[in-house]
Formats: sequence, structure tokens, C-alpha cells
Amino acid sequence: MASTPSTLLWGGRFTEGMSDVMVTFNESLPFDKALHEADIRGSITYAKALRQLDLLTDEELAKITSGLEAVEKEWADGKFVIHPAVDEDIHTANERRLAELIGPAIAGKLHTGRSRNEQIAIDMRLWARTQLDVLSEQLRAALAVCAARAKAEIDVLMPGYTHFQRAQPVRFSHWLLSHATYLMSDLQRLHGVRDRTNCCPLGVGALAGNPFGIDRTFLTKDLGFSSVHPNSLAAVADRDFVAEILQWSSLLMVHLSRLSEDLIIFSTAEFSFVRVADAFSTGSSLMPQKKNPDSLEVIRGKAGRVMGQASGFLSTLKSLPTAYNKDLQESVEPLLDCVKTVSHCLQIAAGVLSTLKIDPDKMKAALSTDMLATDVANYLVLKGIPFRQTHHIAGAIVSKAEQKGVSIAELELSDLKQISPQFEADIVDVFDFERSVERRSAKGGTSRSSVLDQISAIDAYLAGY
Repeated sequence: MASTPSTLLWGGRFTEGMSDVMVTFNESLPFDKALHEADIRGSITYAKALRQLDLLTDEELAKITSGLEAVEKEWADGKFVIHPAVDEDIHTANERRLAELIGPAIAGKLHTGRSRNEQIAIDMRLWARTQLDVLSEQLRAALAVCAARAKAEIDVLMPGYTHFQRAQPVRFSHWLLSHATYLMSDLQRLHGVRDRTNCCPLGVGALAGNPFGIDRTFLTKDLGFSSVHPNSLAAVADRDFVAEILQWSSLLMVHLSRLSEDLIIFSTAEFSFVRVADAFSTGSSLMPQKKNPDSLEVIRGKAGRVMGQASGFLSTLKSLPTAYNKDLQESVEPLLDCVKTVSHCLQIAAGVLSTLKIDPDKMKAALSTDMLATDVANYLVLKGIPFRQTHHIAGAIVSKAEQKGVSIAELELSDLKQISPQFEADIVDVFDFERSVERRSAKGGTSRSSVLDQISAIDAYLAGY
């Protein structure tokens, strides 16, 4: 049924009710009810500030506080009863229930000088701040898994790829840490996003500021924010923190998607480098032999979902006039969905990595001595030949081996000397995969010491937060 003006907080100016379709179109409670705890926390703090101005008595503050706590308990226990056509959003729902519990005379004072414009702004920041802390812990957990596995399996060698072609031997740990490096950057960026989210917009009214001289510094400190939003017009419409969270999430999901893609490929029968645990796999409804890495495929798919939310929300923001506009209601659902999606993906990624089975023998078998062609070129560099020349010599050796149907390690020394007289018997030392990875001992390389340094850097960063 259509709402009547008397049932709505803002209905005094209206003589006709809203149509049924407009009620549904306008309401946000079906999704912003997720902000119930943040809304009540903000309201309790606001009530304290009203008491400082003597706009509430001690008794009224106590009743409002206990009433709001009772409302929150109903939400937490799943007992809150929503009144359709009355409860437009989380703010009106909570205020309506508060009035039922403590009476409208006292409950009605809570909104003194306050607007729903600032309420949703503070609710979203409070909620987002908590969720960013959760995501930080989940990202830290994924990084810890990477570091632990890299340390435990440091002796496992595998092909490294460029252009998806076998290129040079690397340690499995080094490959894993390449993905951890991206995740480390994501964690660092997350700290910055969290800092910028932690800014308090409460106490600015609908757009022009609070007319009662409310103490915004108190509001900021009581809610645990680090700064006061400096401009009332901007404060009610500032959703840059939402855009940042969506953009940060998009880049994180790109990184999780690339990790997933590698693992999907490495788990195929053609590679068999890894096996995804049953707990993170599914089967086929038709082919009983199939074991599908669906956990990783869903992560890869959800990356597009998150990236689309970021792009879509920027399109919503780009042409808005100053201060609050109802378009900003479209900031809530993408934020809620994005955070949930990212949280699930981080937990799944950590679970896959922690339970992943690797096959060192398959990885070793995939190594071929042609991957040591660069090492041959470097051998000649140490003999005094310019690299540009040694590169051509090494290429000629690969060609010679292909003509003879052998690997470059199986060529006779006489074959090598025909190409360059600088080759000596010690060339055989080059054809060793372990030695090859150990030669890359510069910072960030594949040697054991370099890999251990990378692990230590992750451990140290995680210990610092």
C-alpha cells in the first residue's frame, strides 16, 4: 500500500502519499540495514554531544542510549521487525523503533540539528573502517601462507615463463613470492585507504553545518576518527573513500585473478605441477573423472564483478552537483557487495594456497637445458666476449642442438668450439639448474639467499602491523 505523508519523517510538506512503486524504488533498507550497528553507534555519540549543549538532560541521554542499545540487540538477535512503507532506510527504522521503546517526545530530540545526509556518511565510514581492518587481517593471513610455503619449499625448482613460454629455471618459492609481492603492495595501499576513510563527517547537518555549535572534535574523538571533515558541503557528498575502496579492491582482485590463472594452468594434466585440494574443487555432472579448480575460476570471474562496480560508481559520481544528491544512494550497494566479495576471495585464496599439493618431480621434469642458453651466453661474457656477441653464439648453439636432435647439454665440446673457441671443459658446470638459480644472487633474484631475504621482508612487514 502507498505511504501517507504522516508516516514519513519528512512528510510534513506533502499532502499526498508516495505510489507503491516509488516506495520500493526509493527505499534503501533492504541493503543499508547492514549498517545498523554503525548507525546506532553514531547516534549514541551524537546524543552525547547534544547533552553537552544542554539540548538533552542526563535522564534523556540515558533513555536514548539504553533505547538505542536495545534496538541494536534486536538487530543482532534477528528480532528487529521492519515496517514496510515506514522504514525507508536504516536511519528511519532505528528512530521509529526508538520512539516505540522510549516514547516519541524524547526520541524526537535525537535528530536535533542532524540530517540523514550526514548519518549515511558517518554510517558508511564507520562500517567501512571496520571492514577494512578485517580485510587487512585476511590479506595478512594470505601473505603469511605465501611466506611459510616459500620457506618450506625453497629447494623446489620449476620453469619460469615469459610470453607463457619456458624461459629460465626459478624456485617454486620465487614464483609464489612474485604473487606475494603484489599482495604486499595491496596491503600497503590498504593502509592508506583506511587512513583516508577515517575522517568524520558527523555534525555538518544537511549541507550548511550544525546551527547549535555542536562539538565536532568531540564527535570525531568519541567515534575513533583521526580527523574532522573540513567542509560541510563536501562532507555530506564525499564518497571518494568508496571510490578508493572499489579501486583498491579492483587492483587486489586483478592480482588474485592472475594468481588463480597460474594455478589453474599449473593444475592441468598438461602441467600437473600442483593439485588443488578437494575442499576447494568441484566435479563434473557428466564426466566422473573431472576435478575442477572452481574456487580459482570463481575468483577469476569475480574480479570482473568488482572492477565493474568501480567503473560504474565513478560514472555515478562524475556529473553530480554540489552537496548531497539521492544518486549517492548508489554508493552503498557496490560498497557492501565489493567488501563481501573481496573478503570471500581472500579467504578462498589463502585456503587454496595453504592446502595446495605440489609435485616437485613434475616441475623438475619440465626443466630443459635450452632454458640455460642465457647461462651459456653469460659464461662467455666471463671469458671477455661482449654480451651482444655471446647472445648470438648461444643462439647458434641452440640451433646446432636442434639440427643434431639433442639438447644443448649433449653437444660435444668440439661442436661448441666450432662456434666459439672460448668454450672450455668447464662449460659442463653451466648445465646445472641449481647452479643457474644460485647465480641470480642479486637482490630480488632466485638464489636461496635472495629468496630468504624476500621472505624475511614479508615477515618483518607483517610483524610491524
